[in-house]
Amino acid sequence: MTTLADFAITRRWPPRNPDAIQLYSFPTPNGIKVSIALEEMGLPYDAHTVAFATNDQLSPEFLSLNPNNKIPAIIDPQGPGGQPLALFESGAILIYLAEKTGRLLPAETRYRVLQWLMFQMGGIGPMFGQLGFFHAFAGKEIEDPRPKERYRAEVARLLKVLDGQLAGRDWVAGDYSIADIAIAPWLRTLRDFYKAGDITGWDALAHVPAYLDRFLARPAVQRGLVQPPRG
Repeated sequence: MTTLADFAITRRWPPRNPDAIQLYSFPTPNGIKVSIALEEMGLPYDAHTVAFATNDQLSPEFLSLNPNNKIPAIIDPQGPGGQPLALFESGAILIYLAEKTGRLLPAETRYRVLQWLMFQMGGIGPMFGQLGFFHAFAGKEIEDPRPKERYRAEVARLLKVLDGQLAGRDWVAGDYSIADIAIAPWLRTLRDFYKAGDITGWDALAHVPAYLDRFLARPAVQRGLVQPPRG
């Protein structure tokens, strides 16, 4: 595919600026990772709302871009070699954007940043999400306490790991990076949306609460939190 018009998804969500990165997303923890990164890096983008209420993520147009029917996904009209590049999976998108701009993935701490990015992708995201299901959503109706306790305990453990890493530093891998952009939105969701701070030891953490506050105070973060609009 050599132009944006070659992608079926652009017929459902037409580009407003064909030269900008096209973001197909919703303001979930995974979705806002990419909008925040785009804001931090100063990249122009069109944010298109993929509405879960109408199952947009299951539409043929969205599935043509991401067969795994998960947000976020992007098309960069100016990808490698000047050709359009389509990507899904938030971690892969963060790495791509960092390498495209040369920002938020410093060469001297590259692998430290990547290990904490993987910590979020393999641990924080899946475990926090499962706890949210059992604590705040349909799973709370399950009488057997073991599923919820399994995820509660693991989330509490992950928070302690992160808390230890933040001792003596403002950001998880040294300087502010894509690892922070991946991790902090999930902390916000755990505390503010799932309302699970009290059962996971949030108030006993020495460093994580202030870390989240630092993250949320960044102007680019504040802008990215509301992109795309919920509709």
